[in-house]
Amino acid sequence: KYKNLDEVTITWIGDGASAEGDYHYGLNFASVFKAPVILNVVNNHWAISTHYNIASGSNNFATRGLAYGIPCFRVDGNDFLALYSVTKWARERAKLGFGATHIEILTYRAGAHSSSDDPSRYRPSNEHELWPGGDPIERLKDHLIKNSHWTEKEQKDLEEKIDQEVVSAYKEAVKYGDLANGPYPSSDTIFTEVYESVPWHLKEQWDEMKKWSAE
Repeated sequence: KYKNLDEVTITWIGDGASAEGDYHYGLNFASVFKAPVILNVVNNHWAISTHYNIASGSNNFATRGLAYGIPCFRVDGNDFLALYSVTKWARERAKLGFGATHIEILTYRAGAHSSSDDPSRYRPSNEHELWPGGDPIERLKDHLIKNSHWTEKEQKDLEEKIDQEVVSAYKEAVKYGDLANGPYPSSDTIFTEVYESVPWHLKEQWDEMKKWSAE
């Protein structure tokens, strides 16, 4: 905005991250300076193992931006066209100099948070079957086919093409090594490749690591 560039920044955070102070600092900054940003909160119902009600304190996240004078929306995150339309509107609004838009993307995390997470410990194993949103890819595919913009054959061909690209990229990448077989970088890289000059406190830790390695 300061440089008068026709650019808009878009960000995403999870529902759990909205409980952090940085989230409110961002909303306040965007409001005061009418920053050309689109602020998305992806509400997938679960922040690792805690339900979104713990972070929201209410039924939704969308209305939080109202206190900062920022337009807010709650959109079906599994409806590609709905999310695209709201995002496009927010982009045009920012382009015209009216500032930020705050969007809650309502969706659901059907799987685990990570490979070390066991969702069966904190939610019913069949809960994802009760989520009415449906798969966003399937919904978009069915919509396009129904309106004669797409076919099952085109979908199948596209999926096969993408699968081949992923497998090809993987095979090329493992030529340079992988986590199972190496080669492994030096432990020194924990402290390098980040800062131009290693800060003093990291230098102390680096020296201590070398000392223990030598012993």
